[in-house]
Amino acid sequence: MKLLEGDTALVTGAAHGIGRGVAEALEAEGARVLRADLEGCELKCDLSTMDGARRAADEAIHKLKSVSILVHCASPRRQESQTVLQVTADQWREMLAVNLDAAFMLSQRLAAHMIEQGVKGRIVLITSLHAESPRNLPHYSAAKAAETMLVKELARSLGPRGIRVNAIAPGAIPGGGFQAPAEMVEKIPLRRFGTPADVAAITVAVLSERFGAYVTGASVVVDGGMGLHNWIPPASA
Repeated sequence: MKLLEGDTALVTGAAHGIGRGVAEALEAEGARVLRADLEGCELKCDLSTMDGARRAADEAIHKLKSVSILVHCASPRRQESQTVLQVTADQWREMLAVNLDAAFMLSQRLAAHMIEQGVKGRIVLITSLHAESPRNLPHYSAAKAAETMLVKELARSLGPRGIRVNAIAPGAIPGGGFQAPAEMVEKIPLRRFGTPADVAAITVAVLSERFGAYVTGASVVVDGGMGLHNWIPPASA
């Protein structure tokens, strides 16, 4: 039997990159998946407002009838070297809205639905190494750190209702919103960039009852060891 046979899932940010990889992996493991994004998916949605996130959740319920899985991957595109003095107010608001505000509204709306339906619900938020370490993207780092705490709050509140909530924290996964300079690979112990399939495989495991049944409130890092890199340059000889 496939790992997610009989499940129904909403995957946001599913037109490209990690979101697309996750959607494909869920389908391969038997789930019926509704893909959501601004363009290129069967559910077109704008998650930059609370109303947009609420409508996306409600439409997912309408289309799927019962939603047992939410994977929130959506995030605005970003430049990898925007410092605190370069990020605009609009960029700050959009980044937090699509990552954090939408994560809260989608989780709240769909968790209530899962409880009403009596299903074993599972929620995964795709976060980042940025949640734990400043990397010259203050709006993105702040959003991902806040999402990580939201995962803990959701897991604590929803666990008694049979809903598991976890974060998957990818490292350098080129494509979608992230373009990696070639030299970055030298900072990764496994000496290669990650792929959406790398992230999707762990996401499936955490969502499945076979491998993830006792996992909630966790942040699972998928980074090839990149987080182990010492960013402080060595002292001069």
